Amino acid sequence: MTSASEDFPSITTRLARELQWGECDPAGIIYYPTYFRWFDEATWALFASVGWNVKRFQKEGIRFPAVHVACNFEAPPEQGERCEIVSRIARFGSKSFVVAHDVVRADGVRLASGSETRVWGRFVAGEGASMKGEVIPDAVRELFRRREGS
Repeated sequence: MTSASEDFPSITTRLARELQWGECDPAGIIYYPTYFRWFDEATWALFASVGWNVKRFQKEGIRFPAVHVACNFEAPPEQGERCEIVSRIARFGSKSFVVAHDVVRADGVRLASGSETRVWGRFVAGEGASMKGEVIPDAVRELFRRREGS
């Protein structure tokens, strides 16, 4: 996996992608912001896999903005190549969490590894107002815990 700390024994999800021409730079290789978009998609897929999809976040009034994102570029994929974004929770803090991502080409070559630090929060006075971090519920943390034999 990534170089991020593996303090939390997390489940993982895999999000398949094929690099499209519009995601490439003029040289025909991946345009680096594509990784950050893929990381965001993979984080949403990870949460959806445990029942926290976009609609639930909206209903609960919870948001998790990114406060730090990092990526190590290891090998450049080219247009048309298929890969998977393998994601997991690397760490849970009180009000924040870190999602670790590995982007792996279909032949097993790791293309990139990265992480997102996000804050579990809520709008103070309704949608669009300032946000305040909240303690991540233990029940949410447990949804991501890898079980024996998983």
